[in-house]
Amino acid sequence: MKVASVAEVEADFGGYLKASQRAPVVVTRKGKPVAILIKAQDPGELERTLMGHSPKLQAILEAARRRFRAGRGIPHEKFWQEIEADQARRTTKQTRNRKHGLSKR
Repeated sequence: MKVASVAEVEADFGGYLKASQRAPVVVTRKGKPVAILIKAQDPGELERTLMGHSPKLQAILEAARRRFRAGRGIPHEKFWQEIEADQARRTTKQTRNRKHGLSKR
């Protein structure tokens, strides 16, 4: 892991991007960490990283945790049944729209 100041990273951004492919680069300002450059392994990993830092998603997850702790959750199997039913409804709707020449715009 490398540690570099904002000024160092600004002066050689390409070099630090290259370094981040081997190991994370911690960027500091006045000696304190302010950012990190990390290798994006694949689109899925990048999406998971971004979602993990999404305030909206974190709020949704925390609300779900509170409901679950209060006994208002749903069983695992029921959750997946609802997901599958929703996907089936969407697929049916898309198929119907294509048959009638409708498209999503």
